[in-house]
Amino acid sequence: MSCHQCDESIFIQKLGRCYRCMAQLSLLSVIGWPLWWWFFAEHPKTVESIALLFFCVAFSGLLFLHLVFWWFYRIKNTVNRQHK
Repeated sequence: MSCHQCDESIFIQKLGRCYRCMAQLSLLSVIGWPLWWWFFAEHPKTVESIALLFFCVAFSGLLFLHLVFWWFYRIKNTVNRQHK
């Protein structure tokens, strides 16, 4: 990653602030889940199916964390603006 947030901050501070990470995770989730459904949903116990399923869960989980923190920062900034 080459954005300023990714170069200068620790992992927890990147969540919700790195739009490039969120875009990549969104794309990987949009590609991964249909791919798993079309090719491996009928045989979910194969090694390939389990591996792709773990990747899809990891992409979607990290995207979910990004979105939760993004929402948190937006709410926090809104509250801070109202108190000033």
